[in-house]
Amino acid sequence: MGKLGVGVIGCGNISMTYLRNAALFPGVELKACADISAESAKLRAGEYGIRALSVEELLGDDEVDLVLNLTIPAVHFEVSMAALAAGKHVFTEKPLAVTAAEGRKLVEEARRRKLAIGSAPDTFLGAAGRTARRLMAEGAIGRPTTGTAFMMTRGMEHWHPNPQFYYQPGGGPVLDMGPYYLTMLVNLLGPARQVAAMATTGQAERLITAPGPNQGTSFAVGTPTTLMALVEFAGGVIVNVGMSWDVFRHSNQPIELHGSEGSLSLPDPDTFGGLLRLSRKGDPWQSIETAAMTYGGLNWPYAAPDRANYRMLGVADLARSLEEGRRPRASGELALHVLEIMEGILEAARSGRPVSIEAEGVQPQALSEEEAASLSGAE
Repeated sequence: MGKLGVGVIGCGNISMTYLRNAALFPGVELKACADISAESAKLRAGEYGIRALSVEELLGDDEVDLVLNLTIPAVHFEVSMAALAAGKHVFTEKPLAVTAAEGRKLVEEARRRKLAIGSAPDTFLGAAGRTARRLMAEGAIGRPTTGTAFMMTRGMEHWHPNPQFYYQPGGGPVLDMGPYYLTMLVNLLGPARQVAAMATTGQAERLITAPGPNQGTSFAVGTPTTLMALVEFAGGVIVNVGMSWDVFRHSNQPIELHGSEGSLSLPDPDTFGGLLRLSRKGDPWQSIETAAMTYGGLNWPYAAPDRANYRMLGVADLARSLEEGRRPRASGELALHVLEIMEGILEAARSGRPVSIEAEGVQPQALSEEEAASLSGAE
């Protein structure tokens, strides 16, 4: 099989990272882009030497094998379903859809049409995620028992000029940032079985302090901004998951896992690399740096890189999965399960009752160092 021809729908800010990173992966080839704004599509096309098409033209283009859906979440379902109907494989930015019901329809439609569907985040395939997966498999912390996962910030209104949509139904910290943390946890622990949660709203109104036309104005908050959940994973591992936009400063680590033989601390799962720390049987933390590993090097922001960002890795793995006849690692099934966990957290917080979740076979196949290197042609 030759290179997988990729057509991008959605030419906003996130598209620049995907388009730039495509050159790192010889198994994929950019063919065209489209956007609701023809000017945006022309701009991206000129920057990366591809064709600017309308959405309809891109869906009908014979050179496009896969649609990379980088539209806003509200239209993820519509665009992905249209791509599947056109006979194209799909990889979409997170979330897979805005509801689990829509996500299930996408996964079922892809299966019915014998097409591949994948979804961000693919950050768990980076150097930090691979290292953590290997350490867990080697028994570095023994039998995992418990853990924590914390995403805590003061919110968006101090840097985003139009932050209102983050704070309305369909937004909030769980749906916005939860995919990174929960995908990493499923990668390391297997599927979730049950969730319980509580929620609160720190402020009824938010003041926009970011520069722009809305600076100094306030808006009403329509969704909880702090959620604390207990998530039970396969084997009975219980993880305290905290997501909040009401925190100015804290000292919690992004993810920590604890077991019968030790503890493992992971860096921010919204990046592909970073520093891990391992303590065996209570010994002092041992630092494990990943910057020299494949997909661990600092490459973003482009002008002054301070973190690893290899978005497009999941698409490259999907292309390889078609050759090997397997499910892609950043699969639609995995993204659907994460979406079900997030819906479960929100429902448990609303109802005050635990929510059961059913899933099998969603934990992705581990990505070896050799396979990771081969996806970038670095064998």
